Amino acid sequence: MSDYLPHHALLRLLAVLALVIAPHLLRLPLWESLAVAALLGWRALASARQWALPPQALKLLLASVAFLAVYQFYGRVTGQNAGIALLVLMLSLKLTEMRSRRDVMVVVFLMYFLLVTHFLYSQELWTVLYLLTSSVAITSVLIDAHHPGEPLPLRQSWRMGGVMILQSLPLMLLFFILFPRIPGPLWGLPTDAGPTRSGLSDSMSPGDISQLILSEEVAFRVSFDTRPPPPEQLYWRGPVFTSFNGRTWTASSEDLKRRIPAEIEVLGGEVRYDLTLEPMRSRWLLALDMPDPRRLPDKARVDRNGALVLDRPLIERRQIQGRSFTRYRLDAQADAALLDQDMEYPPWSNPRTQALARQWREQGLDPPRIIDAALRMFREQEFVYTLEPPLLGRHSVDDFLFETRRGFCEHYTSAFVLLMRAADLPARVVTGYQGMEANRFGDYYVVRQSDAHAWAEVWLADRGWVRVDPTAAVSPERIERGARELFEGVRATSGLFGAYTDWRERALMTWDWVNAYWNGWVLGYGPEVQQLFLSFFGLDSVRNMLLALTAGITLVLLWIGAGAFGRAQAPATTERALLLWQRAGRRLARIGYVQRADEGPRDFVERVREREPALEAALDTLLDTYLRLRYAGEQDRALEIRLAAAIKHLRRPRP
Repeated sequence: MSDYLPHHALLRLLAVLALVIAPHLLRLPLWESLAVAALLGWRALASARQWALPPQALKLLLASVAFLAVYQFYGRVTGQNAGIALLVLMLSLKLTEMRSRRDVMVVVFLMYFLLVTHFLYSQELWTVLYLLTSSVAITSVLIDAHHPGEPLPLRQSWRMGGVMILQSLPLMLLFFILFPRIPGPLWGLPTDAGPTRSGLSDSMSPGDISQLILSEEVAFRVSFDTRPPPPEQLYWRGPVFTSFNGRTWTASSEDLKRRIPAEIEVLGGEVRYDLTLEPMRSRWLLALDMPDPRRLPDKARVDRNGALVLDRPLIERRQIQGRSFTRYRLDAQADAALLDQDMEYPPWSNPRTQALARQWREQGLDPPRIIDAALRMFREQEFVYTLEPPLLGRHSVDDFLFETRRGFCEHYTSAFVLLMRAADLPARVVTGYQGMEANRFGDYYVVRQSDAHAWAEVWLADRGWVRVDPTAAVSPERIERGARELFEGVRATSGLFGAYTDWRERALMTWDWVNAYWNGWVLGYGPEVQQLFLSFFGLDSVRNMLLALTAGITLVLLWIGAGAFGRAQAPATTERALLLWQRAGRRLARIGYVQRADEGPRDFVERVREREPALEAALDTLLDTYLRLRYAGEQDRALEIRLAAAIKHLRRPRP
């Protein structure tokens, strides 16, 4: 087998290909990761042992099997996840026919393309640094591919690749800053586009939220224009669930279809804030309970349950200016038919819970006293707030209330809402986040996935929907201190995260502060930010931006062209000894002696010495020092000074 690339250069290409693919291997199915590793290993052995490449029929068979395998696993070959899986697999299969220069170029350019797909999953600062390093590595492979014979030394090819990437940065910055920003994506993204993140889902079952307590991922960052609310008011409202099948809470299909907004009466406690949401791939926006219906984010609406809803899933980081009120009245005059839906539950499920609620109702307790009875039960009986609740059976609420009595916020909220409904009180589940954490290096707060929380709302006459948090009854520390601090011991022994020592806390805060500015000034550099930034330089119109962009590109290209033209010329003489010899030649030319093209330094000096005996001493010093500096390789500043002094004496004595 004869390869276009020598064996060492081919190994470099395979190593860079592994570097580019590596982050995707964590997202691909195990069988594909093993197949990619096998193809890379086989290609290295084939080059080392000069094995023949597979025949055309076998390559077609492998490509067909790869296509069908991806389709079988994902149910499609288009979209973000399936498309990238197919691209990675086909790029790896390209190694089975990579022999000519054209094949190498195809692999190199596909690596550049595959590199961009990492941004579909993460746009964090570490991703940019990783991709810059990978770009240098791919460019070094491209240099090797254009260098016939033995490959360049690894350090030299990497240095050349780094220089080429650095030379492209001015153009990149010009396009980033000056090219007019367009709201929204330039093309229609697939339905599964965007990063895959953990977080709140479209349903709630026992154990769902407790799994998030170990997650360090950021849900959103928030900075306040007014005084931040106290911990007991830090409820960030998300999805609201009104449908229950005996175990799982989901959003009602009727609620999703209706576009009737909730009636929100603002009473006071205004809070203004700027919120940066991570792409959660959901249709819900998070907002401090309760968002101001008169000032909603763009393309958002308040649904009938008081949640902020988008028309399409949030697949990109979004910055919003929010205004909420901590004192409000929600749907005080709600429609009776809608309230009836909020009292529904499966009649066959959790019979013991239904019996307890009927007992309270038969005792003649009014709604506030029924609520108090449920909270008093959680508070006074032996209920435990824990991250490790036991498994529950078919009647999950019965098992929790009367058997295990150990659970997380979703257990208490689910049980409370079912008790209220069984007592003929409209009630529903609200999920979101509770609390926040101040960043000591910046004037903002962080809400992480570990702050995920669930609470209840009960409808009372003339008061509307009233927030009731059963978790606060059994574990008030969860609300006052936050989940992260409360479960610090569990996190430290989980095997996933260590304890929050001071140095680790400082490191996390510093990195988050860097990411916050990265998100605000780079990822958040949209049309509004661009217009605000460029207005300081008088570029407040698209026409001026395009003119500045054209002028900047022209100057950069002229600078690059001038550098390339200069390197194409004969190199200028920079050696000190040769410059001094040329100065001596100009001196001797003034008295009539010019060095011929076929005359070396020694012959030239000998000819001048024969005709100018008075210059013999200066000529001997000139020849000796020049030969020592120029040809003997001596690097001595004293010799240069001696040579320069001898040149000064190269003049015909006056008569």
